[in-house]
Amino acid sequence: MSDNAFQPVAECGHTTQGDAAAYHRRWLVVNDAGQWMTRALCPRLADVSVELRLGYLVLKAPGMLRMDIPLDVIEDDDSVRYQIMLGGQAVDVIDEGELAAAWISNVTGIPCRVMKVHPDVVEVRWE
Repeated sequence: MSDNAFQPVAECGHTTQGDAAAYHRRWLVVNDAGQWMTRALCPRLADVSVELRLGYLVLKAPGMLRMDIPLDVIEDDDSVRYQIMLGGQAVDVIDEGELAAAWISNVTGIPCRVMKVHPDVVEVRWE
């Protein structure tokens, strides 16, 4: 990936949109066990293309309607806040909900969820 390509959803497609820099790797896909899904574990993630449009993260995949997820939401609902282990680091994440989970599960063929790294998390060690 080049220096001007950004990956808003870790392990999914990338975009060269300049405003995507602020959202680089802010979302990820996890399985039912809370494990981060990489392309090595789930090659179909590579089929997901991403772009930013009118305040939304727009996900597209072959044979699927697009999925729009709001970019900037005030994360004040603790009922959708979780912690996952990522590279030996506990990371606070926000579940993007049932619709996003159904969408990504249909793309990958396995039960998954779309999670957003909580805005208070300063740095994530992606390993």
